[in-house]
Amino acid sequence: MSTIQDIERKLGLARGSYRRFIGPALFAAGNKVQVDAQISITEGAVSGENHVPSRPGEPPNNDTGVLANNIETVSVSPLKVEVSSNAPYSQKLEFGGHNSNGSFVAARPFMAPAANKNRKRAQRFVQAALRAAIRASMRG
Repeated sequence: MSTIQDIERKLGLARGSYRRFIGPALFAAGNKVQVDAQISITEGAVSGENHVPSRPGEPPNNDTGVLANNIETVSVSPLKVEVSSNAPYSQKLEFGGHNSNGSFVAARPFMAPAANKNRKRAQRFVQAALRAAIRASMRG
């Protein structure tokens, strides 16, 4: 198994130099997941009195805005980005579960579909960033 240092040497990269290229690419990919999850919640939804809940298996329909407004993208480390939904009921909506009144709520996934939709795009972002890092290392 190759170490990071082995890979850097094989690609001709200065130690850690790729991070300034790949980190932003990862953040951009994470941000795209965030935006797509938020769009899936708010698109076509009606808030307030005329709100209609989504059907099981579909993304939740926006009502108060708490769910969509509590999705965030955070750089945890130079090469790690997390996209999370921090509304108190996010997990129950994403995976299904029991409400406080004991009734079962079927899953209404919004994060996993957004991540799956953007998987190939994220790979392209990182590949382009790696190519840029290699070109920059070659220029010195």
